[in-house]
Amino acid sequence: MGKDYYKILGVSKDASKEDIKRAFRRLAHQYHPDKDRGDEKKFKEANEAYQVLSDDKKRSQYDQFGSSFEQAQSGGGFSGFGGFRDFSGFANGFNINMEDLGDIFEGAFGFGGEKKQTAYGPWRGEDMEVMMEIDFKEAVFGDEKEIELEKDIICDRCSGNGAEPGTRISKCPTCMGTGQVKHAQRTIFGTFQTVTTCPECRGAGKRAEKMCSRCGGSGIVHGTRRIKVKIPAGIDNNEVIKLSGQGDAGREGGPAGDLYIKIRVKPSHKFRREGYDIYTKEYISFKQAALGDKISVQTIDEGVKLKIPEGTQTGTIFKLKGKGVHKLRSFGRGDHFIEVVVRTPENLTRAQKQALEELD
Repeated sequence: MGKDYYKILGVSKDASKEDIKRAFRRLAHQYHPDKDRGDEKKFKEANEAYQVLSDDKKRSQYDQFGSSFEQAQSGGGFSGFGGFRDFSGFANGFNINMEDLGDIFEGAFGFGGEKKQTAYGPWRGEDMEVMMEIDFKEAVFGDEKEIELEKDIICDRCSGNGAEPGTRISKCPTCMGTGQVKHAQRTIFGTFQTVTTCPECRGAGKRAEKMCSRCGGSGIVHGTRRIKVKIPAGIDNNEVIKLSGQGDAGREGGPAGDLYIKIRVKPSHKFRREGYDIYTKEYISFKQAALGDKISVQTIDEGVKLKIPEGTQTGTIFKLKGKGVHKLRSFGRGDHFIEVVVRTPENLTRAQKQALEELD
């Protein structure tokens, strides 16, 4: 009796090509013979079903002939998974698309019968992220601060080469100085050669006669460093400063990671910031609002005199041009907006009340 390819893949008869591909990938991951709990028979069966159902012509013939499909194909080009002999030419079997399989063969083999792995070799240091709190005016005008970091640094005893001072560094006997070792691996498709970084010298091709007593040969130790940070004028809350190469040190000659400093700006009791503009409130008396006056106003730079015209109402906003925040990565400054609030007099005397009545 013919095989039920839909049942093998666990899909319905109206399944799309994408559904079929997903089902095959799932089963291939599960049953591949190189897996710990792999099943070669089920892997071949799943592949056979996939090769038929993923091909429109073969699927149409299968749907038409059903259990007679194998006989109908016996005289043609469909020979079954067992006829697979040439992985690169696919002359006697299925054409397995490596993109369909995804990463199920990762660690087993690669294209062309050889896969290079870089488990070691130059290794970039990790990026770091820290939080820095600054004052409101430091954000407006900029500043220079210093922070202390605990991070991976180059070993100062061996200068990062991993060797105990005074000892020799010679060619690695495992890889004979190439930094790589080759392994032959047998699979159901034949023998494939894998090239990996030498685990002894970690790809350097050389090895210390005696490992550094401080870092154990890694060339890296955990230490403390003080770093100066320039705070640019105009930076705002939650913005980030990037310092290239100030993260954890790299290994085996790799570059250091980067340092990301997230800025937290302390709020000001006096000033409110929106973008590059500053907002404040000034309270004036009923008399000043009615008759006009000059009042002292504090900006982020200095104190200035602000003229209050006669008849000023509560909520009137005055603008001090160019008295706001320095623009980050640009020229100029924002503005300072002052909202005037008129205080309503309280606890008036009889004479004051009479004067107001007369004013009315």
